[in-house]
Amino acid sequence: MDNSFRVLIVDDEVEFLETLVKRLRKRKIEVDGVTGGEQAIERLKDAPVDIVVLDVKMPGMSGLETLREIKRVHPLLEVIMLTGHASVEVAVEGIDLGAFDYLMKPIDIDELLYKIQDAFKRKCLREKTSDK
Repeated sequence: MDNSFRVLIVDDEVEFLETLVKRLRKRKIEVDGVTGGEQAIERLKDAPVDIVVLDVKMPGMSGLETLREIKRVHPLLEVIMLTGHASVEVAVEGIDLGAFDYLMKPIDIDELLYKIQDAFKRKCLREKTSDK
């Protein structure tokens, strides 16, 4: 499978965000990062992506609020939630709101990559079926 998809990472932990962006770029993924939900919504207006990797706990607009808004405006966009151990219930709620899946922090980069590829496959399938 080719890696010609675009990913947006949303996380308020700047160091974690920068590391993740750097590690995905090394794997030839087209990736960008923002530090909050409001920024993510704005970025999606200007630069469409295929997958959003979204932290659950953020100041301001929470991960769930951001997910709701993303799904309202871009229903076919796949979202992978990132969660610390304390907020698994919230991540599961995210699945109910339409998130593709969730991963526990600290994340394994290869596991994230597999999830991103799976989410991209699902997005492609859903786009094909919605075109009919």
